[in-house]
Amino acid sequence: MRGRIPDDAEPRRTKGTGVRFAYETLRDEILSLALEPGALLDETSLAERFGMSRSPVREALIRLAGDDLVVTLANRSTIVAPIDIRSFPRYVEALDIAQRMNTRLAAELRTEADLKAIAGRQKDFEAAVKTGRHLLMSGANKDFHMAIARAGGNPYLAAFYERLLDQGRRMLHLHFDYLERGHGGYLLTGEHAEMLEAIRRRDVERADALAHAHTRQFRDSFVDFMRETYLTDVPLGAPGRPG
Repeated sequence: MRGRIPDDAEPRRTKGTGVRFAYETLRDEILSLALEPGALLDETSLAERFGMSRSPVREALIRLAGDDLVVTLANRSTIVAPIDIRSFPRYVEALDIAQRMNTRLAAELRTEADLKAIAGRQKDFEAAVKTGRHLLMSGANKDFHMAIARAGGNPYLAAFYERLLDQGRRMLHLHFDYLERGHGGYLLTGEHAEMLEAIRRRDVERADALAHAHTRQFRDSFVDFMRETYLTDVPLGAPGRPG
């Protein structure tokens, strides 16, 4: 292993770009599961890898902690945040509420400019699916749903929804993997198209029903994936009322 690069040998960067580079690289690796849940993130090793001092790495880890993607332990070491499977029913319940409310508002309040933006993000998602790159797909999926949220015009609901979408991206990658292995194909593309059409028609009840079904499809596929791949005795079904 090569020695640590001294601070004065660090490549010249515009102020802040080192932090952004480390943050974006680690975020993408965490979201894509290239860095597995629970993996140790050592500041010194990361500084050596990125060719920078520990300060921007530390700041990048602080930003990732704000995104709930890393966790600092009692011994001050940092790890990739585990995926808390037992909290999944509560997560998906919150996602369902946020998804339905934002989609309902979009169907009621959307403008022609909003429709154009949503349709553009839908095309981007379809193009991402064709690449088979899960990180690109989950990013395009988020962009599609956030275009709907912006059409709804409620920044508080949109911000809540965005945080949930970000928190669920690693689970969405597992969901994509499950569908990719022959369990129904990429149904999200068809569901997105139906949601767009309901919003276009200002059909609030149809948009609500589709948003709810969209969450159910994600929930059911993820639960099936986890039970098939890892688990046999963990209750992962939806909480409370039937889906």
